[in-house]
Amino acid sequence: MTSFGYTLMTEQAGPRQLVDHAVRAEDAGFDFEVMSDHYSPWLSAQGHAPYAWSVLGAVAHATSRVGLMTYVTCPTVRYHPAVVAQKAATVQLLAEGRFTLGLGSGESLNEHVVGTGWPAVQDRQAMLQEAIEIIRELHTGELVDYRGEYFQVDSARIWDLPDGGVDIGVAAGGPRAVERFAPLADHLVATEPDGDLVAAWNAAEGAPTIGRAKNGGAARAVGQIPVCWDPSESAAVERAHDQFRWFAGGWAVNADLPTTAGFAGATQFVRPEDVAGSIPCGPDLDAIVEAVRPFWENGFTDVALVQIGGDTQEAFLTEVAQPLLEKLRKASS
Repeated sequence: MTSFGYTLMTEQAGPRQLVDHAVRAEDAGFDFEVMSDHYSPWLSAQGHAPYAWSVLGAVAHATSRVGLMTYVTCPTVRYHPAVVAQKAATVQLLAEGRFTLGLGSGESLNEHVVGTGWPAVQDRQAMLQEAIEIIRELHTGELVDYRGEYFQVDSARIWDLPDGGVDIGVAAGGPRAVERFAPLADHLVATEPDGDLVAAWNAAEGAPTIGRAKNGGAARAVGQIPVCWDPSESAAVERAHDQFRWFAGGWAVNADLPTTAGFAGATQFVRPEDVAGSIPCGPDLDAIVEAVRPFWENGFTDVALVQIGGDTQEAFLTEVAQPLLEKLRKASS
């Protein structure tokens, strides 16, 4: 059975609103909730970027059933991996075992702000590998000294640590990334319904096979898809174009642009119909189901929905979420 999640998108809502959305999403019946971890929105029209980890602590306290996950945190530039290890352990304790640490190699948009430059993709992946190694060691509860090419840890220990540490999911965009990170991670994270990624994960030496029990749980392939529900199709298309046209650039571009102005310039020729061609827009719930279908058909165990538009979340969660979840579960069963 596929699990369906709700995205707490920090780029389009303030911290108190996000906590309210988290509670409403749990009440509506979502299985899990993922949260973006950004210093800046993609486009100025989105208008928000609160600190994800403060919000996560509040969400962990305000909810009781849903799984929680960062989607995703970059543990290499803006954050030192030793700090990520500490805050992930703390959130896991607050969530009483419901939290998964989703990690990725990051985007310049969020990481350049600390003034250390933006590494090439090969360096970013090598940094991410070291960061995961550090987080894993610290989650043993032992005193850790680490000397790597990119990071150093001196006499560090996590004092408040959940039993078993914290599950780690890693965003991977191709077979080489899967081969590198699958042996280090518990779960695969991807934004495209690419069955080849799942197959590559299952073939990677030392990786937990998706769907097979590991350490009392099961490895997951966690996907994400934007949708723009609205009673008016034209209003949905307009909103998706205004706030989500950055999505059309693809991650090869998205990872390297440093500012909202850069994203606005890079997407100035993206038309509303271009966005509507890749994002389901309007009131048709069956169209949303069909857009999500490729994920479960390609082996993804979990899919998180992004409802575009911060001011539409309440209506989406109170009017649409339950019937949409019923349709999704029926179609995927």
